[in-house]
Amino acid sequence: MTRFCLIGPTYPYRGGIAHYTTLLAQHLREEYETLLISFSRQYPRWLFPGRSDQDPSERPLRTDAEYLLDPLNPLSWWRTLQRIQAWQPDVVVIPWWVPFWAPAWAVLGRGVKRLRPRPRLLFICHNVLPHEKGLWDEMALRLALSAGDGFVVHAQADGQRLLAHFPQARLAVSPLPTYAALGQTVADLPVTPPADAPIALFFGLVRPYKGLEVLLEAMALLERPLHLIVAGEFWQDEAVYREQIARLGLETAVTILNKYVPDEEVAALMQAVDVVVLPYHTATQSATVQVAFGHGKPVITTDVGGLAEAVRHNGTGLIVPPGDPQQLAEAIDRFFAEDLGPIFAENVRRENGRFDWEYLCQTLLTLANR
Repeated sequence: MTRFCLIGPTYPYRGGIAHYTTLLAQHLREEYETLLISFSRQYPRWLFPGRSDQDPSERPLRTDAEYLLDPLNPLSWWRTLQRIQAWQPDVVVIPWWVPFWAPAWAVLGRGVKRLRPRPRLLFICHNVLPHEKGLWDEMALRLALSAGDGFVVHAQADGQRLLAHFPQARLAVSPLPTYAALGQTVADLPVTPPADAPIALFFGLVRPYKGLEVLLEAMALLERPLHLIVAGEFWQDEAVYREQIARLGLETAVTILNKYVPDEEVAALMQAVDVVVLPYHTATQSATVQVAFGHGKPVITTDVGGLAEAVRHNGTGLIVPPGDPQQLAEAIDRFFAEDLGPIFAENVRRENGRFDWEYLCQTLLTLANR
């Protein structure tokens, strides 16, 4: 039987990458022996812009893990290599999403290649390059991933970015799997929207690349009433958006929930809304799409990165150009005028099978055996 060693964040750490790692470990363990190595510390406090990197959920996603890695302690990298050597996996899987991890991943990658017997080293690239570009991003990418034997990306566009830096890379494109398991326990709805209007949801960390300002401009152009819930921790100044809401006269049409949303409140929000709107300026893929689909909700989003690969236009949602409030408003108006919600929701339920975790697990196994 193939033995996997998976490295990455899991509970008590929060967020989409931690949920992803946990769910992948759970599904790998259904078929394969799997060791999950996580972090004794994920980020130093001065580097993390949120209030905390700890998951506040009452019933979080969790799985067994060994907490060995500290990104700022090279001794922990050596101990991790020792543990991998002792466990003797056939495949080592490491996630890549931000340049912060480049030094640790570079050392671990080169160390894995020196192990005997030598496992195959695969990188899962959540973002080949960051959403907000930095000066050393491309250097960090080459440093961290150069030891990889194979790479998984979740969007064709991200695959092209990877091949631009590693033209000979063994590459597999696998859809971002479902987050249906997130929020199976339902808490009370954390906000009280009005009962006389349909509800749209903007969900997740509020960062510049996600285009919330475009959605607010579109709200002011709508031909019909709509209430918008913005649910997620702001990683930029909330006051800027409050001022925009006031300028557009949207004070009664927008509810802001500025916090990391625990799993049980995710389910409550998804049950309460009619559609999830993601007006991103840039993207690779989006875990929020898979949270929405996992709860049977259609998505209106932009044609950037791999979002149009996940959301089928006129099937499971609507796709509009990025940065265009008028076209976004027209899409939202059309969604409700033509009562597309029930049709799209049924399509979402029928198509969720293409986002199975088993497909990703098989992709990893096939890539390792090339």
